[in-house]
Amino acid sequence: MAEPAAELRKTLSGLHLWGIAVGLVISGEYFGWSYGWAAAGTLGFLATTVLIATMYTTFIFSFTELTAAIPQAGGPFAYSRRAFGPLGGYIAGFSTLIEFVFAPPAIALAIGAYLNVQFPGLDARTAAVGAYLVFMALNIAGVTIAATFELVVTVLAIAELLVFMGVVSGGFSWANFTAAGWAGADRPSFAMLGGLFAAIPFAIWFFLAIEGAAMAAEEARDPSRTIPRAYIGGILTLVALAFGTMIFAGAAGDWKLLANINDPLPQAMKMVVGAKSGWLHLLVWIGLLGLIASFHGIIMGYSRQIFALARAGLLPPLLARIHPRWRTPHLAILAGGVVGVAAIYSDSLVTIRGQSLTASIVTMSALGAIVMYIMSMLSLIRLRRREPEMPRPFRAPFYPLFPLTALVIAVISLVAIVWFNPELAAIFLGVGVIGALASRGGRGRGVHAEGALVRTVAPDNQ
Repeated sequence: MAEPAAELRKTLSGLHLWGIAVGLVISGEYFGWSYGWAAAGTLGFLATTVLIATMYTTFIFSFTELTAAIPQAGGPFAYSRRAFGPLGGYIAGFSTLIEFVFAPPAIALAIGAYLNVQFPGLDARTAAVGAYLVFMALNIAGVTIAATFELVVTVLAIAELLVFMGVVSGGFSWANFTAAGWAGADRPSFAMLGGLFAAIPFAIWFFLAIEGAAMAAEEARDPSRTIPRAYIGGILTLVALAFGTMIFAGAAGDWKLLANINDPLPQAMKMVVGAKSGWLHLLVWIGLLGLIASFHGIIMGYSRQIFALARAGLLPPLLARIHPRWRTPHLAILAGGVVGVAAIYSDSLVTIRGQSLTASIVTMSALGAIVMYIMSMLSLIRLRRREPEMPRPFRAPFYPLFPLTALVIAVISLVAIVWFNPELAAIFLGVGVIGALASRGGRGRGVHAEGALVRTVAPDNQ
C-alpha cells in the first residue's frame, strides 16, 4: 500500500533561496581550495580560478533557465531525463549523486580540523563522525533547519570571511602571494601548464554545489522571479568571496604552509595575529557555522537525490521509502552517511597518486559535478530545439554563447580531471556502469513522477 502524498509548501523567498545557494557552497571558501596551490602555485591557481569562475558564471546564467522552467526537486536528473530520456536522466542523476555524496565527508573532516584548532586534544575524525551523526539524526527526525536560520548562518559566515580579510590585511604583502607563484616554473612550460589543469578540481570546490538550490525549487514562491534572482546573486557573491579569500590568505605569509591542510584560514590568521588572538577563536567558531550550513544542506541534497533516483527505479526501491512517522527519506540519509563515515576513517590510510584521501574526495566530487554540468548544458540546448514553445520564465542571456562557453570549459575541465586522476576516473566510470546495469531491472518499480518529495513507492513486499 502506497503511503499518502506529502506535498511541499511553497514558502521560500528569493532571499531564502540566495541563502541556500550560497550556504551550500560557503564551506568551499574555508577549506579544500588550498590544495590547488600545491598543484599550481598561487599565481597558477589564480589563473585556473579565473577560468573556472568564468565557467560557473556562464553556467549559472544558463542553468537558471532550466530551473525556472522545470522547478522540480530532481534538478539535473529531471532536466536531462526530459531532454534525453532515461539514459540521460541516469547519467545526470548518478553524477549529481557522486557530487553530493562525496562532498560531505570532506566538509566533515574540515569541521573536525577547525574544532581541533580550538580543542587540540579532540581527534578530527571523531569530530567529523560526530557531525555526521548529529545532522543525519536531525534530518531523519524531520527537524529541518528553517530557511531563515540557513540564511542567518550564511550571512554570519560571509561576515566572518570579510573579518578574516580585514584582520590579515595587516600582514598583507603581494610579495608573499607571488613568491614561487608558478609551480613548475623551473621546468618545461608544459609542466607548468599541467599544474594549472591539475588544480581545476580545487578551483571547482570554490563554487561546488551552488546548483543544489534547484532541489528547493518546488518550495519557492513565484519561482519564475525568485530563482533567477537567487542564482545570479549567489554566483556573484561567491565569485567575490573566492578571489578575496584566496588572495588575502596567500598574502598573509608563507603560502606553502597552507597548501595541504584542511584549515588554511585559521593558520593564515595565526601568521598575522598569533595563536592566542581572540580573532582566531572568532574565526573558528563562526567559520564552523559556514561549514555546518554547507554540511547540513548537502546531506539534505544527497538524500533527495538518492530518493529521486530510487523512486524512478534507478536505485533499489528500498531507498525511496519514507519514515511513517517523520516523513523523511531516512534510509537514503543513512545510505549516504555510511559512505561518508567510511571515507572519513579511510582518510589517513588511503592515498591516490600521492594525494590525501581528502584531496581525492574533493576531486571525485568535482568530477561528478562536471559531468552533471555538461549534461545540463546539453539538455538546455536540446530542449531549446525540441521544445521551443516550453514556457521559460527566464532565458539564458547571450544564448548560445553562455551555455556553449560553460560547456566548452566543462569539457576541458573533464579532460583535465580524467588525465590527472585516471584511477579516480576509472572508479567513477566503473561504479556508474555497474549502477546502470543494476538499475535496468529496477526501472518501472518506482514512481516516475518528477516532482519533489510528493510520493513514495510501495515496498515490494506489500
